[in-house]
Order: sequence, then structure tokens, then C-alpha cells
Amino acid sequence: MIRIMIAEDVRILRETLSAVLDLEDDLEVVAQVERGDRIIAAALAHRPDVALLDIDLPGLDGLTGADQLRRQLPSCRVMVLSGLARPGYLRRALNSGVSGFLLKHAPTDEVIDAIRRVSAGEQVVDPQLALIALQRSESPLTEREAEVLKAAATGAEADEIAGMLSLSRGTVRNYLSSAIVRLGARNRVDAIRIATDEGWI
Repeated sequence: MIRIMIAEDVRILRETLSAVLDLEDDLEVVAQVERGDRIIAAALAHRPDVALLDIDLPGLDGLTGADQLRRQLPSCRVMVLSGLARPGYLRRALNSGVSGFLLKHAPTDEVIDAIRRVSAGEQVVDPQLALIALQRSESPLTEREAEVLKAAATGAEADEIAGMLSLSRGTVRNYLSSAIVRLGARNRVDAIRIATDEGWI
């Protein structure tokens, strides 16, 4: 029997997926959570073999949850089931030790097959998303530009970033400006969005 935990904030999706999986003879949903900050506690309490995680969860995003899960319960394999078809998320997921990445609109039989394969030790990735990710170019950002942009993505202002990275305020502004230009972005927010979507920060 493959024990499954589901982390999904949309109740109807979570309950429907649970009901469908429970119809299979070899699958059993042992836990459901609606928030990312409840993933670890539920996993440690119920010891699932496979955790199905959405990315966009309140409290803690699913990719951070996946990374924590890998460290605290390495026997549990993680599969992302997301509505976000972004290559950057796939890269982050794989870097977090995720074993599977499918989109929510995947047919039910594909999801069930992927759960079995992930449980057996295989890695399963949506082929269209994998192809898009392979076709994307390397980051145009320098290492320092990426660091500054990543800090800016947390909401930190130039003064705070300067303190965090031991740079002057002017240098931080220069790095932010050059990152915006390199990414062809309209402004700092747009640059953060582009770099995040592509998995460059």
C-alpha cells in the first residue's frame, strides 16, 4: 500500500483528488493539509510514502516545504502537482529533491501512474514542461546581480540589501539597474518576476 499525503489549499481539489486516489487498491491518502506550514507536522505524524504538494500554498510555499521534507523525512518522496507551468519552478523543484512534477490538468490516470512510479524510485516530469525548461537559456545575470535581485524579491529596500550583502547603497542600486537592463524588464518588480519565472533567482 502506498501511503499518500496531499498539500493543496483549494478544498474541492484536495478532497476530489483524495477520493479518486482512495479508489485505487494500492493507494491510501493518510493526510491532507491546506497550508504549506503544516506539511512537516502532518508528514512526521502520518509517515507518507509520497507527498503530493502544490507550489502556491499559504504559510509556506510547496517548494520550500519539499526541501524541508527531504531533510526531515527522507523516506517520503515528493511529487509536485501544480497549476504553474513555469520552467523556473521545475528547476527549483528538482534542486529541492522533488521526484515528480506534473501539472494539475494532467489526466487522472497519469497522476496515479506517476505516484506509483515515484514511489518505486523513478523520477517523473511533465514532458512539455521539461522541453520548455531545456530550451531556456542560461541566466544573463551576474552572480552579484542575482544576489541583489533575490534580496529585493524578499521586499528588502536598497539600504537593507546593502547591509545584508556588505555593499554601498549606490552599488546596490547599480546592480538592480543593470539586472533590469539585462532582463529587458520594465522595472524592479518586472525583473524579479522574469528571473523567478525562469528560475534564475
